[in-house]
Amino acid sequence: MFKRGNFILSLLGAALLFANAAQAETWRMASKMPADSPEGKVFQYFADKVKEHSGGKLEVVVYPNEQLGKTDAVLEQLKLGTVHLYAEGSTYMKKWVPEINWTSAAFMFDDRDHWIRFMETDLVQGWYNKASEEAGISLLGDATSILRGPYRVMVTNRDVKTFDDISMLKLRMHPSKLAVNTWTHLGADVKTLAWTDVYQSIQKGIVESVNSPIALVESMRFHEVAPNIIRHDEYYQSIGFMMNRSKFDALSGDMQNALEKAYFDAGKYSNEVMGRSADESITRMKASGVSFVDIDRAPFVARMKAFYDDMESKGELPDGFLNAVASSR
Repeated sequence: MFKRGNFILSLLGAALLFANAAQAETWRMASKMPADSPEGKVFQYFADKVKEHSGGKLEVVVYPNEQLGKTDAVLEQLKLGTVHLYAEGSTYMKKWVPEINWTSAAFMFDDRDHWIRFMETDLVQGWYNKASEEAGISLLGDATSILRGPYRVMVTNRDVKTFDDISMLKLRMHPSKLAVNTWTHLGADVKTLAWTDVYQSIQKGIVESVNSPIALVESMRFHEVAPNIIRHDEYYQSIGFMMNRSKFDALSGDMQNALEKAYFDAGKYSNEVMGRSADESITRMKASGVSFVDIDRAPFVARMKAFYDDMESKGELPDGFLNAVASSR
């Protein structure tokens, strides 16, 4: 027989659950990546950790596959506060501070650790602070902890093993003046094409190669038409968690700490999952006949030094850029 006491306890329990749910704040996080991709898994791991560290008082809902729009649309929503977080390359903040584009200068940094030290310099931090002031968009944590890639490669149907093999190589490039000038200076025959046109363009002989994070080569099936993969570490990449600064400032100290702890945890997790995914992908591709080569970067670095020195002499580099690179070496 149903007892009145049990009924009252049930009502109280339901009321408490409803109250806790009502107290939970929800943040919207936009992403380009599929939920089941290595990056998608890192983003969900972050969301899970936010809920854990906040005791359920703050929840992050991840919207993958550009569900909330493409980059320009999301950046505007981020400014308005209708999107709270955008997980993408922080170079997109060049929209407000063009100097941020130079954080991915090709063949400028000795290794990833050198790049991280450069990113921590007052010069670079000043660029990001300026973007925060002008757009109200800041980075959660830092710009380097969450890996992308985890490194960059060239995928080509030509047998490339040395720097000299780059000469007149038909290379697909995104529409960036700096990137086009960089690879033209290195000797390639650069063609500007959309990312989604690369597979068919290699197949038809329009281009012979493309630069890519290693993590995307297999999913884009580039290795099917260009079975030579060359690791060149063109530049170093990470995923910035761009956020609406006023929304973050409005949170209590505990909730801010929950986000920061979750970001730190996601950074460690990204190092595990990105490296493992890349190794597994390379193993699968090698089994299908793909070759993988670590190319000597020294000739690339030497050739690009003249390129950067020339830009410096013309006043085309950001003030203090070369000094910041040198001081962080």
